[in-house]
Amino acid sequence: MSDELLDPDLARLPDVVRLRVLALTADVLPDLVRLPPALRRVAAFAPTRRARLGATAIAAALEGDEDLRERVARQLALKGRSGVVDSLAPADQGAGVADASERAALAWLVRPDGWRELLSAELPGISDAPASTGRGDARVARLQGKLDEVEQAVRELRARHRAQVDEYKSENTALRRKLGESRSAERAARDAVEDRTSQAEEALGEARAALAAQEKELRRLRTQVVQWEAEATAGRRAARSDRDEASLRARILLDTVIDAASGLRRELALPAVPGAPGDRVESELAGNEARGPASSATLGTDSPGVVEQYLAMPRARLIVDGYNVSKTAWESSSLEAQRLRLLGTLAPLVARTGAETTVVFDAAAASARPVVNAPRGVKVVFSPEGVIADDVIRDLVAAEPVGRVVVVVTSDQALIKDVVADGARAATSEAMLGLLSR
Repeated sequence: MSDELLDPDLARLPDVVRLRVLALTADVLPDLVRLPPALRRVAAFAPTRRARLGATAIAAALEGDEDLRERVARQLALKGRSGVVDSLAPADQGAGVADASERAALAWLVRPDGWRELLSAELPGISDAPASTGRGDARVARLQGKLDEVEQAVRELRARHRAQVDEYKSENTALRRKLGESRSAERAARDAVEDRTSQAEEALGEARAALAAQEKELRRLRTQVVQWEAEATAGRRAARSDRDEASLRARILLDTVIDAASGLRRELALPAVPGAPGDRVESELAGNEARGPASSATLGTDSPGVVEQYLAMPRARLIVDGYNVSKTAWESSSLEAQRLRLLGTLAPLVARTGAETTVVFDAAAASARPVVNAPRGVKVVFSPEGVIADDVIRDLVAAEPVGRVVVVVTSDQALIKDVVADGARAATSEAMLGLLSR
């Protein structure tokens, strides 16, 4: 026997001994704890299939795991199998191959003291077995090889199946994750839709409330408009009635004035006035004779009552020396203030008497003319640049026809003399102010 047979490597043992080692190990495999993962499935096989289907896995585990071999040996000792090695000496020359392989397998697994010598003593008998036994072992080895190939194919198939299962699991995990993400997105979208729906409902409610408020306000405004229209109609009726009444009074007054004027004209025996005032100015520019003074100009000019009598005459003409009157009354005020106050106080008198009134302001030294808002019935005239107001008043008096009542208000004695000589009546500023203060 060569030294290679004494090597403890399971692969170097004779096939009979190696198969017996695998059979003994497979027999106690279910009783072991902490099995390697490769042997856990083998331990679940039926007893008759363990050594046949799991031979490769068992051999690989025994060769690479010394602790596994020792645990197998202890389990065999618990079952009383290792006593064969301890109590029996090497078999005689005539012992059977089965007994020798049994002893050699137990010696390799249990490894008592002197197990190498025992294994050396048993192996020669196994090697000298009849040729038929060698042929049976060769057949078993071939079958074992085929079995190993089948087991390898099964392992590869299982590995592929496991890889495919892992791939399916990975795909399933990915699909589950996508499904979870889709469900989360769906829940988020549903929540968003619910939120938007809630917001839309709130906005719709607010819009309906605002619409209702606007409709209520519109109804109120329509009611108020109807009320205002009714009030406006009533106001128009009242105004029309008042206007008709005022028109009637004015008509009666106008008829009375016309009748009075006609009677006064007949009483005064005033002659008819030919032409127009412009014709008179043109005649004077042509060198015609001036009019003689009227006898009425000798009436008193300091009495407000006399001035009012003049102005009450039909078609009376009033010419006011503006600044002469305003400076007499409001000397400390500015010219603009004086103009405004004078025109404001003249308005009631003009409205009461109906006299055609012209107020002349001196602007000989000014290049610009202020804007004046004259009251109704009052004309405002500014003298041209370089021309004093007295000259403008003289021209206005000269332009009036003979017989017309023309009253000039001024305290300038030279101007009074000239206008009286031209047929006008003169009244002082004090008389006019007294009349205006009534």
